[in-house]
Amino acid sequence: MILGVSFDPPEENRAFAEKFEFPFLLLSDPDHEIGLAYHAARDPDQATANRITYLIDPEGKIAKAYAKVDVQTHPAEVLADI
Repeated sequence: MILGVSFDPPEENRAFAEKFEFPFLLLSDPDHEIGLAYHAARDPDQATANRITYLIDPEGKIAKAYAKVDVQTHPAEVLADI
């Protein structure tokens, strides 16, 4: 399963996902709780999240973290690691 998380409110996430035809769920994190827990934000006042991908194994543990995401090559990189 693929999930995306954004600090934007649900209405903005819905419009964004529809516009770009996202094939996965985009969650809203306006209080930055998920962003802080997964180190996509350093403090609760950070305006935008850092792009980070986590590959989570079947037991629910983080198998790999990708902190520097190049949108052109990242999907192939993650698929190679699966």
